[in-house]
Amino acid sequence: MSMLNLTLKVWRQDDPRARGRIETCQASNIPHAASFLEMLDIVNERIIEDGGDPIHFDHDCREGICGTCSLTINGVPHGPESATTACQLHMRHFQSGDTIWIEPFRARAFPVIRDLVVDRSAFDRIVQAGGYISVRTGAAPDANAIPVPKHDADTAFEAASCIGCGACVAACPNASAMLFVAAKTSHLNHLPQGKPELRRRVLGMVRRMDAEGFGNCTNHHECEAVCPKTISADHIARLNREYLRATVREAAVS
Repeated sequence: MSMLNLTLKVWRQDDPRARGRIETCQASNIPHAASFLEMLDIVNERIIEDGGDPIHFDHDCREGICGTCSLTINGVPHGPESATTACQLHMRHFQSGDTIWIEPFRARAFPVIRDLVVDRSAFDRIVQAGGYISVRTGAAPDANAIPVPKHDADTAFEAASCIGCGACVAACPNASAMLFVAAKTSHLNHLPQGKPELRRRVLGMVRRMDAEGFGNCTNHHECEAVCPKTISADHIARLNREYLRATVREAAVS
């Protein structure tokens, strides 16, 4: 089995108030078949054996589903492969002798907790502000009981594939969360059960996003480029239209 010998430049930060730094460590004899997180596991085992402090990073499912494995690899959220989460990135995409820079996601709304771990609870608070259906919808209907146009169903499914990893925020020069918020509103707003609360949902989530300190969208489309689920920035345009309508309606009835 061929092995890789790599140099890692890793962001280390002891706690949220500490000054961060880049540390260099060697990752030797790494299997080509290992995933990126498995490579970090191997490195951490060796650091622990030498009596050092392991590199702290987030992970959970390691199947590209949960969005927890949020790392910036060589300046790109989730690394160089498109439509791929960090946990699904494999070392065969690197060459022996490479230097790999590993940093946390950078955004004021994502403060660093330790090393590569950031606090993304701002996303949870945005969802709590309206990313759900609270009206009574009754029991689960048969699949064909409520007709939904195919385009609406496809759009809702695409938006619902968002895993809330935060790569869109990390890639945006403004640290905007618009793609995340647009996906979370779009997948509900396209379904009959979500339409009664559409305006309230859009206003609540966008205003919560602003309160959390995320930046504004200026159409760089970096969010779309790094999204591991390839969610289209078209959802942002749709959210902007819905937000405008909601604010006009709000002003008219106030």
